[in-house]
Amino acid sequence: MKTAFLLSIAFGIVAVVAVAVVWSVLGAAGVWDSINKTVSDVLGGDSAQNFDVRNYVGTSRVLGFTMFVAVIDVVLVTAISTLGAFLYNLAAALLGGVEVTLAEDEH
Repeated sequence: MKTAFLLSIAFGIVAVVAVAVVWSVLGAAGVWDSINKTVSDVLGGDSAQNFDVRNYVGTSRVLGFTMFVAVIDVVLVTAISTLGAFLYNLAAALLGGVEVTLAEDEH
């Protein structure tokens, strides 16, 4: 359980950092300005000039959602891994498992 918990925490941190990096790269590449320009060209009029995609999918919303998913992932992965280890140990105890004997060569 401890190992699964720590690995899922590490995966959550990696996921949040990866999303932050991708989001900043998209911003630096000008993707959001390009989307805003495309929407204003397609819709036209004054209402399209006030459109900003960052109001709907801003950095804080995306990172917040990513952190929420990471927390749920930590709980679920820890619980499922613990249950899987318990079931494996139960099956190994019932079926005998596989015994391996290691010995040194006598050369």
